[in-house]
Amino acid sequence: MLEFDQMKSELKSYDDTLREVFDSLDIEGKKNKIQEMEREMEAPDFWNDAETATKKSQELKSLKDDVAVADSLQQKYDDIETFIEMDAEEDEDDPAMLEDAKEEFEQFKTDLENLRLKTLLSGKYDHNNAIVTLHAGAGGTEAMDWTSMLYRMYSKWADKHGFGIELLDEVEGDEAGLQSVTFQVNGENAYGYLRSEKGVHRLVRISPFNANGKRQTSFSNADVMPELKDAPNIVIRDEDIRIDTYRSSGAGGQHINKTSSAIRITHFPTGIVVTCQNERSQHMNKDKAMEMLRAKLEVLREEEQEQKEADIRGDVSSISWGNQIRSYVFQPYTMVKDLRTGEETSNVQGVMDGDLDPFMNAYLKWVSLGKPKRGVTDAE
Repeated sequence: MLEFDQMKSELKSYDDTLREVFDSLDIEGKKNKIQEMEREMEAPDFWNDAETATKKSQELKSLKDDVAVADSLQQKYDDIETFIEMDAEEDEDDPAMLEDAKEEFEQFKTDLENLRLKTLLSGKYDHNNAIVTLHAGAGGTEAMDWTSMLYRMYSKWADKHGFGIELLDEVEGDEAGLQSVTFQVNGENAYGYLRSEKGVHRLVRISPFNANGKRQTSFSNADVMPELKDAPNIVIRDEDIRIDTYRSSGAGGQHINKTSSAIRITHFPTGIVVTCQNERSQHMNKDKAMEMLRAKLEVLREEEQEQKEADIRGDVSSISWGNQIRSYVFQPYTMVKDLRTGEETSNVQGVMDGDLDPFMNAYLKWVSLGKPKRGVTDAE
């Protein structure tokens, strides 16, 4: 009974944390919001605007997921209490019941920590959708293939969380993969999580494009910004930008390669370039590109005002050796390691299939602790 007594005492120590997390995430408010949205979705004309309806459906799923996690956490707490009460009624400990209680308690602590980390998503734009651009860096065709692999990885992660993906722009590689790709991830806190991915990602593997079967290192850069529908502080003068139209390329439906509907906007004062080609018309591509430009300029303004360049934009100077935030090693051993937080795993395939939450959670914890500096060595 001693072990159960210790477990009871430890469980009670989590009472305040559990309540604080539920209050911070406004679980009761989300339950009310779910009821309101479900009534709204019952309206016969709800799906008349398919785009709006889809986004609301994604928001509803996100709300339900949060509530489900909270309810599951509370259920685990109650189950552990039941184990403790059952043991108190017995004359001696039941080893099987004790093992079940320990397993449930460890899962409870893990789930509570993951939910607590979600409360750290308190940045100005953390709740927004995210726009991600991947650029192939040093490594030639191998880097372009790596860029397409990262696009797949983030698509898998988004799918696991019920987030929607909108492809905005892509430039295919000469032989394989992608030179660059821009996509929007739609879902609550998408930017809050994905901002952890901003920086250079390094791949080490035996290249399928190398006839000699040698190990090769390649790089791809991830740029992440929040979707901003409105940036009132940003004024873009006509004389400060150049708008180019060009023929779209890559997979994108019937409009691709038929008309010069793709848009590229260059902002002279900052050198920022944004492109969009996958909307239905040149006008829509231009609107989306301008929205992306405003978002980039707003983020830049925030950096300058708050001097938090490393928080929002990062300080990557080139997409090459020494600037990586994370290394993915396929050979001679398997390991994915984040060079900022120290988080690592040998389950490379799981990561490439979208299991990124441990890295994102470690980043949130790292940021909350003041982001201690870590050195990057050749060995890493």
